[in-house]
Amino acid sequence: MTHSAHPPPGLDEAAHRCLVAGFAGTTAVPDTLKRLVDRGLGGVILFTRNVRDAEQVRRLTAELRALRPDLLVGIDNEGGGIGHLVGAGAPEVPGSYALGVADDPALTGRCADALAGHLTSLGITVSYAPVADLQHHPRNPIVRTRSFGAEPDLAARHLRAWITATERRGVASCAKHFPGHGGTETDSHHGIAVDPRSHDELRADFEPFRAAVDAGVPMIMSAHVVYPALDPERPATLSRRILGDLLRHELDFDGVLVSDALEMKAIADRYGEAAGARIALAAGADQVIVAVPDLEVTLACRDSVLDALRTGVLPEERVREAAGRVRRLAVRYAAPAGAVDDWDAGAGLEAARRAVRGRPVPSAVRGAHVVDLFPPPHPALNWGGEDLLTAVRAVDPTATGTAVTGDPADPDAVVEEILRACGDAPLAVATCDAGLHPWQERLRAALLSRRPDAVRIDTGLPEGGALCSYGRGRVNLRAVAEALAGT
Repeated sequence: MTHSAHPPPGLDEAAHRCLVAGFAGTTAVPDTLKRLVDRGLGGVILFTRNVRDAEQVRRLTAELRALRPDLLVGIDNEGGGIGHLVGAGAPEVPGSYALGVADDPALTGRCADALAGHLTSLGITVSYAPVADLQHHPRNPIVRTRSFGAEPDLAARHLRAWITATERRGVASCAKHFPGHGGTETDSHHGIAVDPRSHDELRADFEPFRAAVDAGVPMIMSAHVVYPALDPERPATLSRRILGDLLRHELDFDGVLVSDALEMKAIADRYGEAAGARIALAAGADQVIVAVPDLEVTLACRDSVLDALRTGVLPEERVREAAGRVRRLAVRYAAPAGAVDDWDAGAGLEAARRAVRGRPVPSAVRGAHVVDLFPPPHPALNWGGEDLLTAVRAVDPTATGTAVTGDPADPDAVVEEILRACGDAPLAVATCDAGLHPWQERLRAALLSRRPDAVRIDTGLPEGGALCSYGRGRVNLRAVAEALAGT
């Protein structure tokens, strides 16, 4: 759908400012994206698909900025298992949960500083992190070790440290996902998530966001979650009550409010991305993210916004206000710092070790057969690629192991095979969020019934195992491997 008549130049540019686009490729900027940038596109979001190595990312961000210096270039950069920049030499830091377990805000600040310093060196100035959600629902499938923990005060302390360190580097941080995604049983990537708690119960989840606002966070991202106690009709991203009354007025946030990606099923299946863009902006969002590489989806969202402006469904002053906030953000953050000071490359491993070592650690086990049970990686988060056996063998070359990354067709045969491979060696059985993945519980139980002496390891949230890494980032696995081998 194209329009022969553009709206007035200022308004056309304002509408484009409200969009953040994903795209495919590592070297060439697609022509469609160039045309969007010419008309005022607010920002781009990079993913693993855009990253080969550091030099290539630098060239890509320089080329994007050459098109328009005030284009915001962002990425999801939480640390832990979310590794879009592994190929570009990203500093290894644990996920937020391990930082909460270590509970040293200065150390959290050093980890955030390392991530932000690395971003600046690549020409990326917007970081869609940290996660401000509280992890308090045991069956929550998406927040988990991305959260600093379940306690509002704990999360608030670490958010302040993270935001302050990121700000010092001249990188825009973004607290997400308002008003909190930690109380749902559904991943909003896959469907509509509902948080059924009462208004009073939900208030605790606002506190980390309040702390983020007080710390001067320049961006907040909304959740595609329905909170019947706050707005029975619409997910937060599309709710004027939640974005306006709660975030703007009660929490007094005047930075850029950005939507989570519109192609997530919670929005795309029920409203469609294009209608989602229009409704989110009308409800009070300043930018909407269209992360898919297919720029036709971005164009459909843009056209929906322009249509709504032309027919008056979307008020002109709402779009001008949103674009004004994006411009203010760009003035502060679009240009990367010139010289980049060094960062502490060891902070992440130190934090991961402190999270593990802060718990009772069994006596050293050498030459173990390590069974690593974990779910397949999440496509949107780029989890995966890290496995425990590699980490253990790095500190104990005599170790052997088996990785199982999904429900096996013949679990009994897998158990027999593992026990045969293990022989008389010590056995270590690691699970990752087994409560969410019953096949892991079944395999673990079958192995423990035959080998009650086995060491239990949890690589997700703690489930009463002897040893817990609190995450599957590379440094999390390294730290738990060191604890196992006693190195």
